Amino acid sequence: MDLRESIGNQTDVALTLSKQILLTESNKSNLVFSPLSIQVLLSLIASGSKGPTLDQLLSFLKSKSSDHLRSFSSDLLAVVFTDGSASGGPRLKFANGVWVDNSLSLKPSFKQVVDNTYRAATNQVDFQTKAVEVINEVNTWAEKETTGLIKEVLPSGSVDRTTRLILTNALYFKGAWNEKFDASTTKDDDFYLLNGGSVRVPFMTSKKKQFVCDFDGFKVLALPYKQGEDKRKFSMYFYLPDAKDGLQALVEKVASESGFLDRHLPQKQVKVDDLRIPRFKISFGFEASESSKGTRIGVAFL
Repeated sequence: MDLRESIGNQTDVALTLSKQILLTESNKSNLVFSPLSIQVLLSLIASGSKGPTLDQLLSFLKSKSSDHLRSFSSDLLAVVFTDGSASGGPRLKFANGVWVDNSLSLKPSFKQVVDNTYRAATNQVDFQTKAVEVINEVNTWAEKETTGLIKEVLPSGSVDRTTRLILTNALYFKGAWNEKFDASTTKDDDFYLLNGGSVRVPFMTSKKKQFVCDFDGFKVLALPYKQGEDKRKFSMYFYLPDAKDGLQALVEKVASESGFLDRHLPQKQVKVDDLRIPRFKISFGFEASESSKGTRIGVAFL
């Protein structure tokens, strides 16, 4: 299985996760999460699993074996998740952590995978008598790895003496778009909600040509990030249904057709008479294990 096929498979997995989380978690709020972070942690779990749990994880992650997952994760960390800021590209950081109770020890083979493939920091902690301290330690780690953007991944009371293992991931991305929006042209307008209502929000506007394309029932906009001498190209993509209540149908379509995203990307800049993008800041939290019970990996979280 070559790298391109693996990336395509993992994109399909990410969209499956997105659909499931949208259905179970975001009916009353906006949603933001990193499906790739969940995939990497599931791959890490697979490296220490066997039997039905391993079979379900491999099936869900569309992978032939744990070795293949490790190889793919290693490629991702080495190529995709390296910091490009020194060469004029986006600043990027991807970090993993493992927190295991003092009463347990990781098998040498698993620890080697944790250290070398996933580059995860391993921490022996005391969940029995210092649960509060562990919560603070994990939250401090997350704050450091995300440059202060995420200050809490474990709320108070989420860890107690029954906890034995915590797997953590932090993804930090900071990039500048090739074309900046002029702050003076920001205008308030209506943003339509899934419940049929609307709210007034500030919209960034532009009269410049854009990478945008019309498809059957939806539009796609790409905003490329500055890359400098970085060989990688990053973009933010917006998928907008034509119907005001069309988000659910679009998500269903995107998640059900393999390779959908690759077949629906704008390839050239065109003139846009009226471009409006809402300014947004989103904070969202959810229990991944609960949402995952509706998928083929539910056995891992029973």
